[in-house]
Amino acid sequence: MLSLLKIEWLKIKKYPAFWWILGIVALTNPGINLMFHSGYENLVAKKDMAGNLAKMLLGNPFAFPEVWHTVGYFSSWFLMVPAILVIMLISNEYTFKTNRQNIIDGWSKNQFILSKLFDVAIISVVVTLAYIVISTIFGFSYSSELEKTRWAEQLKYIPLFLLQTFAQLSIAFLLGFLLKRSFIALGLFLFYFAVLEPIATLFIRNSPSFSSVTRIADFFPLEISDKLVPPPAFFGRFNEAAYAKNLADMNIHILYTCVLTAGIWWLCFAIYRKRDL
Repeated sequence: MLSLLKIEWLKIKKYPAFWWILGIVALTNPGINLMFHSGYENLVAKKDMAGNLAKMLLGNPFAFPEVWHTVGYFSSWFLMVPAILVIMLISNEYTFKTNRQNIIDGWSKNQFILSKLFDVAIISVVVTLAYIVISTIFGFSYSSELEKTRWAEQLKYIPLFLLQTFAQLSIAFLLGFLLKRSFIALGLFLFYFAVLEPIATLFIRNSPSFSSVTRIADFFPLEISDKLVPPPAFFGRFNEAAYAKNLADMNIHILYTCVLTAGIWWLCFAIYRKRDL
């Protein structure tokens, strides 16, 4: 296993796009959360009735313990950025034929896919570490002394965010693996991530024609893992029933996410064993 990781590191350490995209991840995650925090501060800073009402309804979503939930939710909006990196890494294997060279050098086909699984897992961990750092900084910066004592109450969102990230990056990997061409895979993934699934989900949940089967929208590939980090508590103050349902769905969606992700990687191993290099 260690040798696989070393060889993967040699492939990517001089790959400029890898470092550029990691840099973008390091900027977008705090950036989106700073943007929403700034909007929150501007809203509650008003001394009129609207400001007081906003403070009462929203609470402080960037203080402990709620910050783990809030930052995880907003950070998940930009998982498409590390997904781009995952697609590029697998596509480059076919563009530069390094996958064939690995097999010539003595790797089995299973070892090659395993090395890609390690890549996706490591990128997921890096994204999660960024989320932890951002949440910690926000939490200690904007919490009262009493709130700081509650810093560990919602740590469950750390493994949930990690699982969500790994699951969605695995979907991106599958597209790159099947299509082999980064431009096509990137275009298809971004269209599905940002346009097709959100619109389809919204349409099914709001269309009278689908009133009896609205739960089908919960089982779209990305929506399955999106349920792991639902909208934070302050959204629940506007629709308590929907918030309670989201919390109730989390446990079963852990199972669904694990099954889907395991199925994706099983499919990748099975296809590559039969694929002609």
